[in-house]
Amino acid sequence: MRICVVGAGYVGLATGVMFGKLGHEVVCSDVDSRRVRLVNSGKLPFFEPPLEKELKKLVTGGRLRATDDDTRAAGDADFIFICVQTPSLPSGRIDIGPVKVASRSVGKALRGSNGYKVVVMKSTVVPSTTDSVVKPILEKTSGRKSSKDFGLCMNPEFLQEGSALKDSMEPSRIVIGSEDAKAGARLMALYKDIAAPRLMTDLRSAEMIKYASNVFLATKISYANEVANMCVRLGIDSGPVLRAAGMDPRIGSLFLKPGLGFGGSCLPKDVKALKDKARRVGYDSHLLKSILRINERQPVEGIMLLERELGDLRGKKVAVLGLSFKGGVDDIRETRAFPLVTELLARGASVVAFDPMAMEGFIKVMPSIHYSSSASDCLAGADGCIIQADWAEFKRLGKKEFSRMRNAVVVDGRRCLDPDKVRRAGAKYLGIGYPRVEG
Repeated sequence: MRICVVGAGYVGLATGVMFGKLGHEVVCSDVDSRRVRLVNSGKLPFFEPPLEKELKKLVTGGRLRATDDDTRAAGDADFIFICVQTPSLPSGRIDIGPVKVASRSVGKALRGSNGYKVVVMKSTVVPSTTDSVVKPILEKTSGRKSSKDFGLCMNPEFLQEGSALKDSMEPSRIVIGSEDAKAGARLMALYKDIAAPRLMTDLRSAEMIKYASNVFLATKISYANEVANMCVRLGIDSGPVLRAAGMDPRIGSLFLKPGLGFGGSCLPKDVKALKDKARRVGYDSHLLKSILRINERQPVEGIMLLERELGDLRGKKVAVLGLSFKGGVDDIRETRAFPLVTELLARGASVVAFDPMAMEGFIKVMPSIHYSSSASDCLAGADGCIIQADWAEFKRLGKKEFSRMRNAVVVDGRRCLDPDKVRRAGAKYLGIGYPRVEG
């Protein structure tokens, strides 16, 4: 099959590489000419080595290419996947401007081509967007009728940054929403070589499934943080408590880990967007409000641990290790490093930071703090350290690095270090939900 993917971002390229590996001919279109050049050279515009390796193979083999001509790419395709970003507006509502632009380009392609095509919304949009926004644009621009002249489906993605290729090839489920059986059946057949549970539904249900999934994950993280915050005040280590809770099959252990809060391109945005959508249809969600409040407050828990040991932070040098929203990625969207650093500065601390991959992006938005070229240099002369992202190299820090600190106090904001190893290396370990502070 010939597949066009509109939007060469994270979801778009993961989708394109997946279908390329399944043997289809893929064209990824994007308005960003730099991104197009990168893809055509076999490189990703973001950091994800396993995905880039497969992309390079597909580009070299002539099975995947990129273009900045949306209309032509879509006109030559059998399936057209809309995978553009839907960023948050200040109100929490998603910006569907990119979706509208992509829909108009696809509509023009439908007008100028022959044959039945299936248009697939893969961008995350709130329920009713596909049928009340995308469909009218496609029909008006193309002069054709949905469910008759072309098919329209909603096919949400369930990817985690850092494991996009694996999540694409081995998905937990395949969800397809459609307004007619023909389009849904054709799209489901495109996934015939992917082994996963399958669910066919209507357009709005498919849109809501994505939000219901991500909001539950955000809820689970926030619950773990609430338990951890209570445990530390009760003199209890939250680790065994949450591990035992996760053994209950009704709960499960995934995402049941305390930290400085969740970030990234999906969870914060999706919670805000669903809260806004619920409000607009007359429902005030106290749960969604609470999730966001807990997440905004959580970075302060790490700072409080540091203050408990060091006292007033005015004039103290604090090293922040990890600026991406999690280890293994270079994405700084909604990273908890922003509120963490901002609050440290507000309390009078001097901040020095390091991240293996996210420094360039973070410096652009927060140029006023100091940066180091390595974790070891970042720790030099510091009164304390906060681990903000769980990069593998931070787990290898030892006596050599900690001995460079003025006060070897380590706040493990992601519960990713071995407390005993840290103590053997001569540092004091303080972890989220971990009250024991002996050296």
